Amino acid sequence: MNPDTLLARFDQISEAPEAIPRLRRFILDLAVRGKLVPQDPNDEPAEKLLARVDGWRADAVQRKLIREPRKHLKEIEPHETPYLLPNGWAWTRLGNIIYIQSGEGLTAANMQDGDIPVYGGNGVNGYHDAFNVTEPTIVIGRVGYYCGSVHVTPERAWVTDNAFITRFCLREIFLEFLVLLLKCTNLKENENATAQPVISGSKIYSIVIGIPPLPEQHRIVAKVDELMALCDELETVQNKREKRCDRLVAATLNSLNNGTIGEDFHDKARFYFNHLPRLTTRPEHIQQLRQTILSLAVRGKLIPQDPDDEPVSTLLKLIKGQQRSLAKEGVIGRGKRTLEISLKDIPNEIPSSWQWVKLGSLTIGMTNGIYKPASFYSDDGIICLRMYNIRGGQVNFESPKRMILSDSELQAYELLPGDLLVNRVNSRELVGKAAVVPRIAEKLIFESKNIRVRLIDSDSLPKYCNLLFQTAFYRNIIEGYSKQTCGQATVSQPQLADLPVPLPPFAEQHRIVAKVEELMALCDELESGLKSTSITRGQLLEATLLEALFRQPESQRKVLQ
Repeated sequence: MNPDTLLARFDQISEAPEAIPRLRRFILDLAVRGKLVPQDPNDEPAEKLLARVDGWRADAVQRKLIREPRKHLKEIEPHETPYLLPNGWAWTRLGNIIYIQSGEGLTAANMQDGDIPVYGGNGVNGYHDAFNVTEPTIVIGRVGYYCGSVHVTPERAWVTDNAFITRFCLREIFLEFLVLLLKCTNLKENENATAQPVISGSKIYSIVIGIPPLPEQHRIVAKVDELMALCDELETVQNKREKRCDRLVAATLNSLNNGTIGEDFHDKARFYFNHLPRLTTRPEHIQQLRQTILSLAVRGKLIPQDPDDEPVSTLLKLIKGQQRSLAKEGVIGRGKRTLEISLKDIPNEIPSSWQWVKLGSLTIGMTNGIYKPASFYSDDGIICLRMYNIRGGQVNFESPKRMILSDSELQAYELLPGDLLVNRVNSRELVGKAAVVPRIAEKLIFESKNIRVRLIDSDSLPKYCNLLFQTAFYRNIIEGYSKQTCGQATVSQPQLADLPVPLPPFAEQHRIVAKVEELMALCDELESGLKSTSITRGQLLEATLLEALFRQPESQRKVLQ
């Protein structure tokens, strides 16, 4: 593999999903296939090396350093070799070159004193005052989540019975190459199908691997070290670039969020929004941008105010008048709770033409949804919106549930276009999610885990209030209201009624909603562009890696089975 090829394309492929980890794995894969460094025809063939390893094994058995294997390893059949090996390499089974035995048990209490590292399946997990290996030793995780993991001890260490101690002929097998080989071999794939993952010697011994001549083992390790160092450098550069971009995005959005309303604010905002698309290089940047748009919208900073708009005080007098009329007619009850807002409830500055009010002062009623046993659900019933139908500030009609109910129940729980539907029971992170009910051809009702908030206006006000429910500010208030019970959090009608609302004039509500929809569409485009770019970069990464893989002569190519 030519590193220059990767370097030339790195700016294009580095943002691909898992680009550098994928590159590291690919380097190791090339290494153990004999495609990372050229072969030297003067190297002694690996078959002679393996013959000497057989002699080492027989001698070690005779000297009782290792045990005679219980089962004879079968000859390797053609279907077990997934690719062609370079000249000078040889196929063998792991059991022909290594011997493994379990470490020795050690209690947690004995891992707290001493300076000898204790190795288990996950590496060092304590220290002891004694050791059971006296040279750098390859350790293979034997049981649990880390079975199949590979580590190397220092000269003195204690290896527990959660891992295997590996022994092999150091004169013929380069330790660092064997580590690469084991890490590239999915040892865990051969675990026993038990509740507690565990791998056995018989499973490991049967694995087929390719062995190069000893000098090439050293060359491979040197090249892998070189390329891994290059990956480290690329990763450092990438991390610095990402952090720099994160800081720039954060500073830009912070400047918008914390800027004061003035004559030049909207000019600055326009400049930032024109340039932010270049900075949104990751999904989290777009999520931050969405939140900034919402925050600016509900604080009167997204669009300029129009002095010709009817004052919000006039709007509130109209709303109160309508509420009194509806109460006289018996359509709604007379409010018993005070909905006057106090100074302590006002979190931030708003334009002078706006006014802080409580959500309850803008409603003509709140109702919890209907509860029915599962037997009332039917394919020919009325669509019942559940908490799962509220997604991303919108009603999602995918796979709707239908419910059979009486005329009186339909009258009590029917949803009308413009109703604000709020989830009252869910996890702490999701309780309080909301959506505006759209106009559709069918009738709609809602289940008991939702609250129907019917506002005095069914046009711009519900859409504007729905923006509030999507902001981090409202999310924090609702999470503070919610009480965690039996794994779920809840929010009540009185708590919703107490939510503070920064209320603009009706005309401005229309303009705010329209601008937010326009900018959210831009965010959707940015998100789609990121996904498309990510796919393209991923394809380029795969093409680059495949190019490196298949640069070998035709005689050495073989499609993986």
